Amino acid sequence: MIKYLTAKTEDEMRLIAQELAKSAFAGEFIALFGGLGAGKTTLVRYFAEKLGADTAASPTFTIVRHYEGETLSIDHFDCYRLADSDELFAIGFDDYLDSETVKLMEWSENVSEALPAERLEVHIEGSGRDARSVKIVPFGEKYEAITEKIES
Repeated sequence: MIKYLTAKTEDEMRLIAQELAKSAFAGEFIALFGGLGAGKTTLVRYFAEKLGADTAASPTFTIVRHYEGETLSIDHFDCYRLADSDELFAIGFDDYLDSETVKLMEWSENVSEALPAERLEVHIEGSGRDARSVKIVPFGEKYEAITEKIES
């Protein structure tokens, strides 16, 4: 079941992130897609906030940042500067995939070959002051269940 949502304001993007975070589980993988200024980092920041983690920032220059939440830890990837999946695997991505952290990855389209078969994809369109169209696509039963719980 694909879910379509609209975020006209940053507060509405916060609500979407909080909906996603309500069902967060150890080992979860969320792949974020969207252009510059679409709101990927904003979504991660509010997701992390809901889990009680420190303020999330874009890890563009470090590729990955780690945040400790109250019950779950988060690994936040930014693949904007990566040319391909090989560069991601060179930093030990296999170990991250095997970890119990929640993984949120910005610019997933740059490393699509590295994405796990079971995952949640969040596609965001729009930028600036425009409303954002958010499409949530589940891959796997666990992610189907998450998508079904999201309130429109």
